[in-house]
Amino acid sequence: MTVATLTCAMVMLCVLFYVFYLPGRLHLGPEKTRLAYLQERKEAIYENLRDLNFEHQAGKLPDQDYQSLKSSLEEEAAGVLAEMAQLERAGAAAVFSNRRKGARV
Repeated sequence: MTVATLTCAMVMLCVLFYVFYLPGRLHLGPEKTRLAYLQERKEAIYENLRDLNFEHQAGKLPDQDYQSLKSSLEEEAAGVLAEMAQLERAGAAAVFSNRRKGARV
């Protein structure tokens, strides 16, 4: 019985070590910008619109549901595109401003 208890304790310690051990240096992925997130979101919305169109053409989706879902996805896409354009304009303005400051110095 003692051998079984020691074996269980050792297994439990190994499991706890494996689950809760944090290495000294964590490898994190690249930090995502808001623009990169919006680009991914745009691609997902377009993919959903393609799938929705396919489902409708296959006859799996009634016209009323199709129009409702299509309009909501198009509205979301318009919002994403507008925010992307705003961020790109702001980024371009910042680059232009930095170049002008560099030219004056």
